[in-house]
Parts: sequence; C-alpha cells; structure tokens
Amino acid sequence: MTEPTTVAIGIGSNMGDRQAYCEEAVRLISNFSKTSLLAVSSLYETAPLEMIDQDGFINCVAAVRTALSPRELLRACQEVEQSLGRKRSVRFGPRTIDLDILFYGDQIIHETDLTIPHSRAHERRFVLEPLAEIAPMLEHPVLRKTALQILQGMRNHQEVRRLAPFPVNPKAGG
Repeated sequence: MTEPTTVAIGIGSNMGDRQAYCEEAVRLISNFSKTSLLAVSSLYETAPLEMIDQDGFINCVAAVRTALSPRELLRACQEVEQSLGRKRSVRFGPRTIDLDILFYGDQIIHETDLTIPHSRAHERRFVLEPLAEIAPMLEHPVLRKTALQILQGMRNHQEVRRLAPFPVNPKAGG
C-alpha cells in the first residue's frame, strides 16, 4: 500500500464556464478514494501559451493528501477529465478541463505517459503563482528550490491575474 503523500494538482479550463469546470474538478478530486483535499488556491486568469489563438484559461492548484499511487492518481485525474468532456484532439488546444500532477511528494518519475514533477511546472507562472499561494515552501525535488523561490526568480512575464478565492468547502458543493 502507498503511504499517504502530499500532492499538487494543476487545474485549468478555457472552454465554456471555465470557473464551473474548475470547481467541479476540485469537487471530484476531493472525492477520490484514499484522498483528502488540503487546500485550493485562488482562481487565476491567464492567456494561453503554446497555442495562442484560443480563449484564456482559468487556473488553480489543489493540494491533496493521497494514498493513491502516482499511476492510480493519474488514472483518476484522466477519468475526471473524461467525465467533464475533455477531448484530446489538438495538443495545447482548447479544453474543458486539464488536470496535471505537478508534484507527488518528493518523487521523481520519468515514464512515457507520466513525468513527476511536471516537466514545465517551474517555467509556468500560471502554475507557480497559485502553487506559491497555498504551498510556498513546497520544494521542487530536482531544482531543490521552493515554489516561492522559483516564482521570484522567474524571467517569464506571462500575465497571471488573480480573480477570486476558491469557493469554500468543495465537498459541500460550494
């Protein structure tokens, strides 16, 4: 059995009611077996990066404590994406919901379909701002810097605008 581990999950949406998709994703994550929700960052609005001809994103980061293995957690996150209508047709294209395992404790995993820590988390302001809000001292297991140190050292000036605190208690439905 996997020991309970603290995990950071990035959440983003740029289709339809973006905030509602993010809120529903957090609610579904909070219901994963062997998992408890620890914190959710504020909601942030960001412009798209790789494929810029699409709507902006709403992003947040959830911290959970889970006894699911990294592979089980990936599967659960993919089920949430599927249940919320995610279609994987265009890489970096529009999506109803995107869930990324950013960090899984201090584990380092390099597999064909699972890389932890997320390979670009340290380069993305839309990940680091919400992460630093809820876990500023979380240490990147490869870079050996905290989320806050990485954010403060960023040269990327991508615009990230804090919208609002996340609605209280996702388990209760808001």
